[in-house]
Amino acid sequence: MRDFERMVSGNLFHSRKNSWPTEEYINKTTLQLFDIDNAAPPEQAWRRRLNSHANLLKEFRVTFMEAIKMVRLGIRMWSYVREEASHGRKAPIDPFTRESCKPSASQGVPLGGMGSGSISRGFRGEFRQWQIIPGLCEPSPVMANQFSIFVSREGGNKSFASVLAPGQHEGVGACRKADDQGISSWGWNLNGQHSTYHALFPRAWTVYDGEPDPELKISCRQISPFIPHNYRESSLPAAVFVYTLVNTGKERAKVSLLFTWANSIGGNSHLSGDHVNEPFIAEDGVSGVLLYHKTAKDNPPVTFSIAACETQNVSVSVLPCFGLSDRSSVTAKGMWTKMVKDGQFDRENFSSGPSMPSSPGETLCAAVAASAWVEPHGKCTVAFSLAWSSPKVKFVKGSTFNRRYTKFYGTSERAAVHLAHDALTHYTRWEEEIAKWQDPILKDEKLPEWYKFTLFNELYFLVAGGTIWIDSTLLSSNKRNNSQDQLEESENAVVRITEAKVDCRKREVVECTTDNSYDSTAHRGHNHLDEKHNRDISRENGTVNTLGKGNSANTPHHSTMKNLQHDDDNDDGGRFLYLEGVEYVMWCTYDVHFYASFALLMLFPRIELNIQRDFAQAVLCEDGRKVKFLAEGNWGTRKVYGAVPHDLGTHDPWHEMNAYNIHDTSKWKDLNPKFVLQVYRDFSATGDLQFGVDVWPAVRAAMEYMEQFDRDADGLIENDGFPDQTYDTWTVHGVSAYCGGLWLAALQAAAAMALQLGDRDFAETCKRKFLKAKPVYEQKLWNGSYFNYDSGSSSNSKSIQADQLAGQWYTASSGLPSLFDDFKIKSSLRKVFDFNVMKVKGGRMGAVNGMHPNGKVDETCMQSREIWAGVTYGVAATMILAGMEEEAFTTAEGIFLAGWSEEGSGYWFQTPEAFTIDGHYRSLIYMRPLSIWGMQYALTMPKAVLEAPKINFMDRIHLSPVSGGLHKETGNLFTLLLTQHS
Repeated sequence: MRDFERMVSGNLFHSRKNSWPTEEYINKTTLQLFDIDNAAPPEQAWRRRLNSHANLLKEFRVTFMEAIKMVRLGIRMWSYVREEASHGRKAPIDPFTRESCKPSASQGVPLGGMGSGSISRGFRGEFRQWQIIPGLCEPSPVMANQFSIFVSREGGNKSFASVLAPGQHEGVGACRKADDQGISSWGWNLNGQHSTYHALFPRAWTVYDGEPDPELKISCRQISPFIPHNYRESSLPAAVFVYTLVNTGKERAKVSLLFTWANSIGGNSHLSGDHVNEPFIAEDGVSGVLLYHKTAKDNPPVTFSIAACETQNVSVSVLPCFGLSDRSSVTAKGMWTKMVKDGQFDRENFSSGPSMPSSPGETLCAAVAASAWVEPHGKCTVAFSLAWSSPKVKFVKGSTFNRRYTKFYGTSERAAVHLAHDALTHYTRWEEEIAKWQDPILKDEKLPEWYKFTLFNELYFLVAGGTIWIDSTLLSSNKRNNSQDQLEESENAVVRITEAKVDCRKREVVECTTDNSYDSTAHRGHNHLDEKHNRDISRENGTVNTLGKGNSANTPHHSTMKNLQHDDDNDDGGRFLYLEGVEYVMWCTYDVHFYASFALLMLFPRIELNIQRDFAQAVLCEDGRKVKFLAEGNWGTRKVYGAVPHDLGTHDPWHEMNAYNIHDTSKWKDLNPKFVLQVYRDFSATGDLQFGVDVWPAVRAAMEYMEQFDRDADGLIENDGFPDQTYDTWTVHGVSAYCGGLWLAALQAAAAMALQLGDRDFAETCKRKFLKAKPVYEQKLWNGSYFNYDSGSSSNSKSIQADQLAGQWYTASSGLPSLFDDFKIKSSLRKVFDFNVMKVKGGRMGAVNGMHPNGKVDETCMQSREIWAGVTYGVAATMILAGMEEEAFTTAEGIFLAGWSEEGSGYWFQTPEAFTIDGHYRSLIYMRPLSIWGMQYALTMPKAVLEAPKINFMDRIHLSPVSGGLHKETGNLFTLLLTQHS
């Protein structure tokens, strides 16, 4: 283990800071004017000028030789995609369909919480990347959705009217016609030269430093309720836009802000007809317009709410309906003219009632205006909210669920009113909670500047990654309370419960199509998620008020993960899905979750444990339906007992798993070890004994399933000469560094977990296999400086794989002893750093997956020559755990430079799975880059792992009867197990 004391002493990280001082983007005087109410952007933020050109991104392309190798796969996939389309379904992987909107470097912080549908907002202000319907993403912006401003000053000699987005955008303002009644008639006057965007997820700031009015400074901050450990408000589909107006002129100014919104969920959905708008007035001065959207193909309806908050100085008015063509009774041009003239709409509009349903081909829009007088050298705040309510999740094959937020707001289509209201009345508390979470990291002077804001901004995927969060009524009827007596009784019963469960071989096959609910009392076992951070929860008007108590700024040795018991103990956290990527439409892809799950474990541990429970149950089920695997063209079983599924499905998740059908993943060698490693890491970090009991039968089954792949009885599994792991185009022969290392680590983890849960026989079995397999692994793969790619004789068998120590990453993350001696670990990581990192554009692109020992990139297949952002972050985390912090941050910085920096390819808020050295991406908006939180986990190891006792209590365990109590010590148990026979 690395020296943690050395970790925190002094500034060890000498990477280029890539600090973007705010003063380089905003006039210092303007910054001082905004030094109120969080109006000024933070020092640590990702920044971009609004007049920056959004370059088109270069899509991935295969080489001629790669195309030849994949021609049969391509033919089979084409046939499969067409067949799925004939049934009205989208294939989970479809490389043939191209979006009408070409990908560009235009993304920004997405809106809303997790799992209730998402809308992204580009850095220049456009609302885009619509993911309201599960699994469907509409990337094109809806350009009628805008904020605009109208300024007039006393005396009438100065006036300004402009959309608050650059004029030359998507062709909107380029070619205006005098008789145009649509949005081209609006004032697209903003140049953007003096306006800047600042992003620190889940917030963003847009500062207009004298645009369009030179004497008016404007800050708009966008706030969404992504609040770690808050399982209520983090599910809300709502966002707030708070405008701070500062009048630097000598004359009083009347300022009107306008929020316009089309009744649309992206694409051409606004033209389908039968949409209705309706004004509303709610409590506390909140008023606005509801937009009822009738979706196509019998998908559940969606209701939008746009609103503003009236105060003593701010008046709110609405225009419930306007259209984009001359057929509309009120046109977009007419609406704009009204605002230029009056700066507000008529008050009687509030009593107009629901509109007539829109006709097919007609676009129905709404507007909310907020007007205020701003005195000379005075300031004013105007707040808008956007909320959307789509209470039902309907999957293609029929399963329907209530989204998580309906647990608190119900399923009424008018819930959008209450969401918009609560967003406007609670956003200041949201910001307080977000700041308490982020400040300790932002103020840590040891960390590079680029890392701080990239760490938070990569979390965009938990909102924009097609996430679905549903309510679950899975609480057991015999719920436990949290008294210490019952807690101890639960712990003493662990061994007895385990004994009843561990014999996975005597099983009843569970059909995957049945209801696979689990006992969600599991999360209420004792845990160690930083018990100093419990919250006070009070209920006011049916809402939860979350007040943080302290922060961890002065406790750098352990993470800020919080106690799972801190709030409503009857809430199991629901069930959660997130996509592998918006182009790879599969829920909770497990080989990728292996990398991404650190973010959920640290920020929403209940969700992480429930995902593991879902997979634990999946291990123990079987689905005998036949599936054609596209790579080889053979047929096989959809889900095999004992095998960890690749994913939880696409068209009927939880019930029809393994949507991935390129290879037979029941023969993959990484999924089962990854399951065991993730379970043990979560068990170790949370100390949740009941969770361990719940998943233990699946852990045993997963380990026993792998025995079939040890064909020479040396304790070590072998790969089978095809891409049988997460690198699914990169063939492996014999023993591999990647899968073999994962297997060794899984043997350790299973043995340690077995010992803690009282299954000593299985612990002994895993120990013996480990002691047998480890020398074989080293003999076959260690070459004196690193572990070879595999033990075969192919041209790339001696390649340097960046990810060769993935097993060691998890071993160190779980408090287990290192797989290899310190020399081998550091030598391998140094080789990866010197070759895979530094020989690629001088370390400015991350770690290429494969590199020949002669210093040339391994071009065996497309994946060997790619750079994977998520793998690079994982390698950096492994380096941190090995005490190589400088190399770690240099390695990870390459992803920032290639994707997030001003000189990079423009991958911000859409980090792809892969990109090549020449800057071609594959699969934008991808799950794996969440693994940057693996770096943060390595820097702030959980208290339960870091402070576990290292004393040898094997004798006490040896003397205790199996049915007796389970000792609470969770020390280095595998080491203790080894010493039993030393």
